[in-house]
Amino acid sequence: MTRLQRIFRILWVICRYRLDTFLPLKELPVPLKVLFILAPWHLFPKPNIDRGDQLRLALEELGPVFVKFGQILSTRRDLLPDDMADSLKHLQDRVPPFPGTEAQAIIEKSLGASVGDLFATFSREPMASASVAQVHAATLKDGRDVVVKVIRPGIERVINQDLSLMYLMAILLERYWSEGPRLHPTEVVADYDATIHDELNLQREAANASQLRRNFENSSLIYIPWIDWDYTGKNVLVMERIQGIPIADVGALREAGVNLKVLAEKGVEIFFTQVFRDSFFHADMHPGNIFVDVSNPADPRYIAIDFGIVGTLAPDDQSYLARNLLAFFRRDYRQVAELHIQSGWVPSDTRVNEFEAAIRTVCEPIFEKPLKDISFGHFLLGLFQTARRFNMEVQPQLVLLQKTLLNVEGLGRQLYPDLDLWSTAQPFLENWMRGRVGPAGLLKSLKQHLPDWIEQSPEMPQLVHDALMQLRHSGPSDSASRQAIELLRESRTRADRRWRRSIGALALMGIAWLSIDHDLAQLAQSLPAHGWFLLAGAAWLVTGIGRKH
Repeated sequence: MTRLQRIFRILWVICRYRLDTFLPLKELPVPLKVLFILAPWHLFPKPNIDRGDQLRLALEELGPVFVKFGQILSTRRDLLPDDMADSLKHLQDRVPPFPGTEAQAIIEKSLGASVGDLFATFSREPMASASVAQVHAATLKDGRDVVVKVIRPGIERVINQDLSLMYLMAILLERYWSEGPRLHPTEVVADYDATIHDELNLQREAANASQLRRNFENSSLIYIPWIDWDYTGKNVLVMERIQGIPIADVGALREAGVNLKVLAEKGVEIFFTQVFRDSFFHADMHPGNIFVDVSNPADPRYIAIDFGIVGTLAPDDQSYLARNLLAFFRRDYRQVAELHIQSGWVPSDTRVNEFEAAIRTVCEPIFEKPLKDISFGHFLLGLFQTARRFNMEVQPQLVLLQKTLLNVEGLGRQLYPDLDLWSTAQPFLENWMRGRVGPAGLLKSLKQHLPDWIEQSPEMPQLVHDALMQLRHSGPSDSASRQAIELLRESRTRADRRWRRSIGALALMGIAWLSIDHDLAQLAQSLPAHGWFLLAGAAWLVTGIGRKH
């Protein structure tokens, strides 16, 4: 299909589902307003369905690229009304499979051998077909069962064509719709652009799977299938074939005798472990990607697949998010408001008192409900919506996190309706915060940063000296330059002091190290009193290096 044919196809779908009704006609310039009023879509009757279903059905008919975009857009409740988001979340990958002969050709071209040489058995009939790839069953020569994921042929060209049209629509919305600048439509499309191109590279998905597998090696919480890297490339991925019950099949789980309360609580623990321990989380945890290992029904284990979308949080975001949640648990709305300002999530000139009052207004009704009736995900949604009234910029990493939390909570409540996500999460967050600011966190920070400090310290006096000489030869004549020289002299003095203290700190750290068990998890129990004293001395030297006396 040529680009022109694709454009006409899109226009026909817009007319059929009367997507023109979504346009802010009153805010458009007069020439565009006249053009849209005279456009041929007015010849089509308006469908007698909700606006959310209008959009959903149109995206389904436009094909896999738009279906995937609708799925991602359904998670952006900060941008869409609830009724539209609720409709879009029902989008399914109802994409017809492409022929098995084409899949076989892609595999052989990517891996440089025939499927007969690569596999003992290979099924041309796909097990499943999704927006950008489909999966075939196979068996390796050593007898291990695997699945072979193959990128849909020609999908990248279609994606690039559709993305160019999406960018055009986003630019028009941002320019001619009053709400456009706040909603950042071009950034939404750019996020989708990055996400879908990441999913097109199966080596990236394989790397994500390997990282998650290492993070949860020998875990009783979740199992991550192994990747066969010898048979994995950009367009082909070979992964262990798992056996389990789909998480959405609650009837089969009950029939197998699975402890659903334990399973629901484990889901919460997996989420918070990924976010706060690893800062690397599976961000596409919808029911189609989660299975359950029921070999031990009393202690069931999750099995995850499809690792094309993962999320990460920077240490600052981790800390601010944990402190925000703990402050909410304690109803300390003042701290919540201050943390949002400190983190840069809202402008620095935001009035703390007004922001605190707005947060209290949203949260107090929630706390009047029983804990089991409170949705943690919608609670975060309410927080972000409130913050947006104070010009909070869209935080992509938090939106992805919220989407994942909504998925986890939805799964948990489906398995065990009385799931109390709050009480399950609070102990984990408190322990994590103690680990960051307690003795174990201090030692870990010192262990991480001390080598860099010691390495950089000898260079600082010379760098400051060179800067002083350069200023002297340039002949400073104004007060600003004289102040700069004084500042550099002070910096040189501090750098000399830093070098001397770093040597002392290193010595004390070495002595303290001999007094303790190197396992950070046992630090609090294993460190004797004199070890604590020496460690505190080292910490004072290091953190006090730059202190002015």
